[in-house]
Amino acid sequence: MSMKTDELIRTFRKNKGILRFSRILKEGFHRKQVKALFDSGKIRKIGHGLYQLADAPTLSDPDLVGAVLQSPKSVICLISALSFHQATDEIPRRVDLAISIGSRANKIDYPPVIFFHFSGTAWKAGIETHKIDGHDVHVYGLAKTIADCFKFRNKIGFDVVQKALKIAVMEKHIRPGEIMEYAKICRVANVVRPYLEALV
Repeated sequence: MSMKTDELIRTFRKNKGILRFSRILKEGFHRKQVKALFDSGKIRKIGHGLYQLADAPTLSDPDLVGAVLQSPKSVICLISALSFHQATDEIPRRVDLAISIGSRANKIDYPPVIFFHFSGTAWKAGIETHKIDGHDVHVYGLAKTIADCFKFRNKIGFDVVQKALKIAVMEKHIRPGEIMEYAKICRVANVVRPYLEALV
């Protein structure tokens, strides 16, 4: 194995065993080195333009990490965010990703994803950064996620939204006032208010 491919393996290890193809090229490596490692079984393809060392530890949440690494400007939202915050018993069948209006949705073959377009302040507000398997993952905080779920209630099911609201307030101790702040940003304050008032 050449010194260059050895160096590429070291670069993979510095990045928790996962690299985007575009990042590999940006680091000064050639596609031939990627092909050599792939053909030798040293790396495997885990998504569109996403490679992982074959001997890297198994990811604790491969869908979330894989989706975000393939779409680094997106934010985990809606059902996926509820699941991350343990505020739903729904099992996500896909990864819900928010991108700003006007942004292009990256091509992702796996895991299954659905993109939601958020505008202006609703896109920027409430983003948290969490480490998952050593990778920075952007997720909307629970209070913001509740407001988002009310906004997209027709797409995700109102029963899911009501249950998540109850869990957020009663079990996760999210302040109703914080939820209302985000509800105003998402323009669903009048929808959220009666359900919050019924809980407190």
